[in-house]
Amino acid sequence: MSENTAPIYDDKAEVRGNLDLSNAEWQRPGGDQVEIAFVPHTDGATYVAMRNATEPDGTILVFTMAEWDAFVAGAKDGEFDEP
Repeated sequence: MSENTAPIYDDKAEVRGNLDLSNAEWQRPGGDQVEIAFVPHTDGATYVAMRNATEPDGTILVFTMAEWDAFVAGAKDGEFDEP
């Protein structure tokens, strides 16, 4: 590991590979670019899956509910707005 690389801690590695999205009900909140689905897992938790609506077979991000709440709060606060 180089000195410019931080260690990666992936606390959802086992969930991500086993999250069943076959029955996910994808929603488009506030536009046509992003889709989200609330997906229950066998571990008893519900996760939020997010994907690009124009590339439904592309990358899917997985959030815990706490991560999702933080992401939404950041978006509302303008943390992701372009300068």
